[in-house]
Amino acid sequence: MEEQKNNKKTGGRRGFGRDRGTPKEKSEFDSKVLDIARVTRVTKGGKRFSFRATIAIGDGKGRVGVGVAQGHDVAQSMQKATHQARKNMVTVPIKNGTIPHIIEYKYGSAVVLLKPAPVGNGVKAGGAVRVVAKLSGIENISAKLIKRTGNKINIARATIGALSKLKN
Repeated sequence: MEEQKNNKKTGGRRGFGRDRGTPKEKSEFDSKVLDIARVTRVTKGGKRFSFRATIAIGDGKGRVGVGVAQGHDVAQSMQKATHQARKNMVTVPIKNGTIPHIIEYKYGSAVVLLKPAPVGNGVKAGGAVRVVAKLSGIENISAKLIKRTGNKINIARATIGALSKLKN
């Protein structure tokens, strides 16, 4: 009788049931999708489609990273980009909720200027700079894109580069 109950629970086959008792682990990092694009590779047989995801992750305590990866579907590309972001994390020196000094950084066509802001000012930045600053745990900052570009990846990488060059 007991064996029949077990077989019903696992769908008739012993040992092949789903383990629904353990909840999925909560990650120590918050993540935000910056960009998802469908990219195409043209081959002799036609077009091959894949997806490129750009993801920023941070713990809100001074560690932040950006990852870019491609995959056959959106979920796979997001998973790979998150893994890349974990590998490329930088530590940001945060002093009184802001950065210690002004810094300008160029990556590709994007030039980003980051300035410390007084307490209560908030994050005055747009797009990818805002996302990266919030995920790193910076509460007060003023940012400006000196050379405007539509490339979110370059803007995010310029922001990461600027934050990594900060001196305490």
